[in-house]
Amino acid sequence: MSDTVSDVARNTNGRLVQTFMSSYRLSFIGDHVYTVDTFVHYYRQAYPERDCPSIPTVYRDIDSGILPLRNSNLPMKLRRRVRGSGKLHVRMNQHVLGTSITERTAVVTTRSEIGHWEGDPVKSKRTEDQPALMTLTERTTRFQIIYKIPNYHAATCRNSLQTILADYGNEHFKSITFDNGSEFAELAQVEGAQIYFAHPYSPWERGTNENHNGLIREFIPKGHSLHDYDITMIQAVQDALNNRPRRILGYRTPSSLIPDL
Repeated sequence: MSDTVSDVARNTNGRLVQTFMSSYRLSFIGDHVYTVDTFVHYYRQAYPERDCPSIPTVYRDIDSGILPLRNSNLPMKLRRRVRGSGKLHVRMNQHVLGTSITERTAVVTTRSEIGHWEGDPVKSKRTEDQPALMTLTERTTRFQIIYKIPNYHAATCRNSLQTILADYGNEHFKSITFDNGSEFAELAQVEGAQIYFAHPYSPWERGTNENHNGLIREFIPKGHSLHDYDITMIQAVQDALNNRPRRILGYRTPSSLIPDL
C-alpha cells in the first residue's frame, strides 16, 4: 500500500480513506475533541472494515500540505514534563498552608483509587481582581472540572472550591492537592475533602493538573480576558476535554470512567 493518503486515494480503497479524513476534519471543527492519534484509534474501532491511514501517515500528509489541516490547528499534545531533581526549594520564612503532600497515602501516589484530585487556577491576566478559572483534575481518570471565578483572592478560591464540592458531591473528592500559592491560603478550611499542599516551586508534584491546564489554552489562548467567556463556553471546554479519548486511558474518555459526574 502507498505511503501517503493521496496515493492511497488512488487505489480501490481510496474512498474509505477519504471518508476517514472527512470524518476527522468534521470532528475537529465541531468540538476539538480528537487529536490525530485518538481519532485514528476511534476510527479503527468504530469502522473495522474500513481502511485507515497510520498516525505518521496523517501527520506526514499534513506537513506536506496534502490535507486541509495544519499542525497549528490541531489539538495540543500533552507534554511529558521532566521531574525535578528531588531537591526542594525552601525559603526560610515560607508559610505552611496546611497538610503537606508528603502525608498523602499510597493510594494517591499510585493512582489506584478514583477520587484524588489536583488543582490550580488558570489566569487570563496576572491581576488578582481579574476573573480566572479554578481547575481540578482527577489523578486516575484525568477528568477535568473547570469553574470560573471572579478573582483569585484567597476567600474567593475557598468559597469556589466549597461550591464545587457541593455541586458535584463530596463523595467524589477524597483528596485534592494544590500548590503553595497565597491564593490557596484558606483552602485548609474547606470541608468535605482532605486538602494537601505541594512543596513550593515544585509544579511537577501536580503534573497531571499542569498538563491538562495547558489543554485549556486550545480554547482560551493566553492573554484573552476571561470576561469574554460565559458559563456556557466554559462548560463546553470542560465537556470537550472530558470526552477526548486518551492514550494513557487505553483510548477511553475521562467522562466514561466517572459517569456520575
